[in-house]
Amino acid sequence: MAEPEKSLKKLEAEQEADDADLLASLDKEAKEFDKDAEIQRILSAFRANAYDVLDLQPGVPDDDIKKTYRRKSLLIHPDKSSNPRAPDAFDRLAIAYQSLLDAKKRERLDEAIADARELLIRDLGLTKDSEEVKDPDVVFMGKWREKVKFVLADNEARRQRQMKAQMQEEGRQQRKDEEELTERKRKREHEEQWEKTREKRIDSWREFSGKKGATTNGGVKKGKKMKTLG
Repeated sequence: MAEPEKSLKKLEAEQEADDADLLASLDKEAKEFDKDAEIQRILSAFRANAYDVLDLQPGVPDDDIKKTYRRKSLLIHPDKSSNPRAPDAFDRLAIAYQSLLDAKKRERLDEAIADARELLIRDLGLTKDSEEVKDPDVVFMGKWREKVKFVLADNEARRQRQMKAQMQEEGRQQRKDEEELTERKRKREHEEQWEKTREKRIDSWREFSGKKGATTNGGVKKGKKMKTLG
């Protein structure tokens, strides 16, 4: 009788071990699914909107930003994920995190988000007192997110135009400076050349003056003899 009981316990132990392996496998698969899902979410986010990349709402405190970044960076770290796109997602996450910790960059982003909200309210014919604005639903938030993309893209295009215009102006100024530099160099070289030939010019003038004097004193034709009157 002892033998069947022993076999039963052995089977139960084996079953528990199998169940543990299965649970561990399922847990691993779930974690991999979470990693892949987060990687895909980050790569699908509008990268110019750091809040969108980190999946945060505008205005959150710095502590929440740091905690969120820490949690997500550990989840999708390339060393802990077999997903080939993990490095790209990790880099985007890090850039977004750094942008939100940069006071000037975050201020510009917050201004763009606020501008997008104002534009959306105007486009929808609403006011700040409208229910949709006071208590925004999923639809309003989705439209707001799309409007943020528009504003950020427009701001970037404007910045590119300003940079192009600035580069063109700098190019014109540079050409002007180069022309002035060339002209000064030409004048300086001319003055240096003039100075180098000064002695030669003096000698030539002296020689010319000497010949002229000799001709005047020794080679003057005698005039007709004056007739004496009376």
